Amino acid sequence: MSGPSQDRLGPANEPASELPTGWRTSRRASRAGKKARKEVKSHERKEKITTSWSRFARKARNLAHVAGMGLAIVAGVVLALVLVATAINGIARWNAKRAEDAANSPEAMAERARENLLFIAETDGSATGFLAVRHDSEQEMVYGIAIPDAAFLEVPGQGFERIGDSYQSGADVSMAAVTNFFGVPFTTYGVVDTEIYQAALTSQTLVGIMDQVGDTNLSDEDRDRWSGALDETPTENVALVPLPVKPISLGSQTYFEPQSEEVADLVEQWWGTSISDGDAVVRVIVYNGSGTPGIAGEAAQQLIRGGFRVVDTKNADRFDYEATQVIVQNGDENAGTSVRDVLGIGEIVMQPADQQVADVIVIIGADYENAEDSSADN
Repeated sequence: MSGPSQDRLGPANEPASELPTGWRTSRRASRAGKKARKEVKSHERKEKITTSWSRFARKARNLAHVAGMGLAIVAGVVLALVLVATAINGIARWNAKRAEDAANSPEAMAERARENLLFIAETDGSATGFLAVRHDSEQEMVYGIAIPDAAFLEVPGQGFERIGDSYQSGADVSMAAVTNFFGVPFTTYGVVDTEIYQAALTSQTLVGIMDQVGDTNLSDEDRDRWSGALDETPTENVALVPLPVKPISLGSQTYFEPQSEEVADLVEQWWGTSISDGDAVVRVIVYNGSGTPGIAGEAAQQLIRGGFRVVDTKNADRFDYEATQVIVQNGDENAGTSVRDVLGIGEIVMQPADQQVADVIVIIGADYENAEDSSADN
């Protein structure tokens, strides 16, 4: 019996600790596996995040590089455009200055003056009217603006006076006054009787008027040229109009104030010159600083013939100026240089001033007369 008992007891006698030991091992292994898997997943997540961030950083750097290059290109293009625009603007200003200088050169002024003629109506030695005429040979047109003798204009050497009174100082003074007022060069004139003058305005034709001209500074050749031009122009191509004025009564006298805007329109339409363009012409005030009667008027006429606009002539604060002064108050030194070149003398003084009446003030000194005498001797 002992055998079977031992057989039954055999399995019971095997070590009881093997099952618990295996279970604990498996549990520890399972926990370690989970921990390892967590670490692996955590590492993988970190790797993905790091990889994603690296890719993002690379893309951001690439985008920043491209954007920087783009901005640099745009900045370069903008800079190039600015430089080109500045250069074009500079060239345009230079060309405009050259064109202005060419238009105001003595040769250009003389050529423009060839198409202009001032008729002066006269009775008993006094001027009764003025007709500023232009012959447009290309369009075969004749234009004329009739100026009443009582119109108030700036008369060189006399200030604002009746234009008729300018004739008392000579036809040259009248031409200078008309040139200065219109900004158009008049260097030739013809004197006719007042009745002839009035008949021409009424009939709106200048046919035959050159045959009635008495005193004139036209050469025989120019007189024939004007006679042919006026006689051959059809009546329908002739426009003679009165100067736009506003009557002003002072006591028993009636004066006429030119209407600036309407006059400017006429001059621009018929002569292509803008009276109101302040940048085109240098405006000058001439003062007599030497005390010689009429010297400011002579200098004013000289400047007008040189293409300047004289806005006033008067006496200086004293008459003991030895040297002629050219005082630039608006613009640059070039304006003063141009004035000095026309006068042939003058010390340029830069003296900016807050006024818009004149660009240059000229004070005539004793040296101006000496310069005139030297020029006459030469």
